[in-house]
Amino acid sequence: MTNNEYKKIVKAVDKMPAFPNSVHQILALTSDINCPPKKLLNVVHHDPVLTLEILKIVNSHYFGLSESVVSINQAAVFIGYNTIKNLALGVAAMGILPKGKHAGLNMTKFLHHALATASICRLFHRWSGGSEAEATSYFVAGLLHDVGKVVLAEHLPDVYEKAMTLSKSRNIALHLAEQMMLGMDHCDVGAMLAEKWSLPTDIVAAIGQHHEEQLTGVNSVRECVIAANTVAKKMALGDSGNPIIAPLPAEVESYFGRDIDALITALTPHKNELDDVRSFLQA
Repeated sequence: MTNNEYKKIVKAVDKMPAFPNSVHQILALTSDINCPPKKLLNVVHHDPVLTLEILKIVNSHYFGLSESVVSINQAAVFIGYNTIKNLALGVAAMGILPKGKHAGLNMTKFLHHALATASICRLFHRWSGGSEAEATSYFVAGLLHDVGKVVLAEHLPDVYEKAMTLSKSRNIALHLAEQMMLGMDHCDVGAMLAEKWSLPTDIVAAIGQHHEEQLTGVNSVRECVIAANTVAKKMALGDSGNPIIAPLPAEVESYFGRDIDALITALTPHKNELDDVRSFLQA
């Protein structure tokens, strides 16, 4: 990769909009397990756009509530404090991503895959004995694991479309085609953006390393993202633009004590729930 190409990518990352201040406050509050729920709900309440979008989703068929919800406090009673956290971060992330189609990347299908990965990642965290206080990090990491693709598709559309074509014509993983065309891949770009957004280091690492074939050390967020991403692909939940489904790294199988087929079997009771993440896109 030439210095000029690297500058183009850095400039593309800089052009991406920042998370709203309310979302940074939510991230800060959720990192404190002693944070009173009322404090977080107050942050959401003071962001009218965020409040409106959350209420639209809560009142969609995804939750199937018997009565309409008209306030964030009422929503928290029905669906829980932790779900409000996840919705706030999910809505914020989707709000800054472009719609339509960019460089051959179908954003509706892409977001469906991202939301499915986020939901599965959160489930895997719970199965591993993780706390609800930490669940938001797993949801966010799953939601944003492929965000680097969005940066490249939106700001370097011509070269990124060539990378996608190369991936399909040679039947190779998209991140390898990106490396051939750009000298770096969406994992690198996504990690750069996550650092710009001041996301926690374990989320940055998960985004940057989710296509690594050999993993160093243990990062439970990363392991859950890798497994969730692979499961979402095998279950055909959305489309990330990558035609290849890579096997799970040995370290990830060891972390879960299950192979990919066993993980999918364990998720079978949750299939309807995972299909319904599309409600987030329609709200």
